[in-house]
Amino acid sequence: MKRLFLSTLAVGSLLFGTATLAQDKVPNLPKTHLQVVGGLSNLTAYQNFEQPFWTKTVPDLSEGKVTATIKGFNEMGLKGPEILRLIGQGVIPIGTATLAYFASDNPINEAIDLAGLAPSAKVAREVTDAFAPVYKKYYEKNNIKVLGFSTYPAQVLFCNANISSLADLKGKKVRTSSRTTAEFVQALGGTSVTMAFGDVVPALQNGVVDCAITGSMSGYSAKWYEVSTHLYALPINWNEQIHAANLTYWNKLDPKVQDFLQKNFNVMTDHIWEAAAKETQEGYDCNTGAAACPLPVKGKMKLVEPSEADRALLKKITAETVVPKWAARCSAECVKDFNDTIGKLLHITAAK
Repeated sequence: MKRLFLSTLAVGSLLFGTATLAQDKVPNLPKTHLQVVGGLSNLTAYQNFEQPFWTKTVPDLSEGKVTATIKGFNEMGLKGPEILRLIGQGVIPIGTATLAYFASDNPINEAIDLAGLAPSAKVAREVTDAFAPVYKKYYEKNNIKVLGFSTYPAQVLFCNANISSLADLKGKKVRTSSRTTAEFVQALGGTSVTMAFGDVVPALQNGVVDCAITGSMSGYSAKWYEVSTHLYALPINWNEQIHAANLTYWNKLDPKVQDFLQKNFNVMTDHIWEAAAKETQEGYDCNTGAAACPLPVKGKMKLVEPSEADRALLKKITAETVVPKWAARCSAECVKDFNDTIGKLLHITAAK
């Protein structure tokens, strides 16, 4: 795929992260070569963090003892929903995938990223950290070692139609990428349309859909500003990523290599979270041509700021529609785990 402009904010975070890690090099590790399947290669999370981490940071800090090759899953002809299964089977040793892809495998994968759950990156991180032990226990049963979680910028509405509030979604066809965002759109009287990310530009251009939900910066990278007129700056969810290894493969790695990788991986995901918050605003700026946009190409979309009434409406839909629908399809244990972690944090109760 064509390489796109890198986010200057994210690059800055990456350089800072590399400098931080470089203070603690770990020599005397056994020679180890890793094969990694990363996230979407045309997005900044991969370009600015994943790829440099595996191809530069890891070799540098291990003094050349630990090396890796990485390709985005899209570059390998994969669609995404098969990645965790391939990790569990050992076909993929280490990989990154979008949790929402696995909602049909088990609704537990939706728990941390339900529509309306997290109005900011800070809250999204708190929710993720609270539920992470549940995921680690669950995936170990599937021969998967969870290495961490990260996120894309806020998932927001791009519309090739006049939109000034959530009420304007009534009667609109909206591309969604997960079951929870589909339920959010349907609760507002819109029609959810499922389609691949790469098909959205012609769909918006030709009126197949009126709006589409994606990360504010992801939409910019894919030039959605060329086929959309309105950007609604209300975070719906975050499209979180899971980073994992085949457990059998991981257990065969030298313990010193395991410790080295996990420690530095935690730092990388911290920086992805920090960049996601910054890139959310950067996406708003660059899609709409604001002076604050640091990139040379600027869109001309209209930025629509959400009202307090719409923020309250999103919260209401989450509590009264999204969470109950999710709880109905998740197991009793899953719902209990949600209430004991995320529920306590956000004062939301999911009832089975």
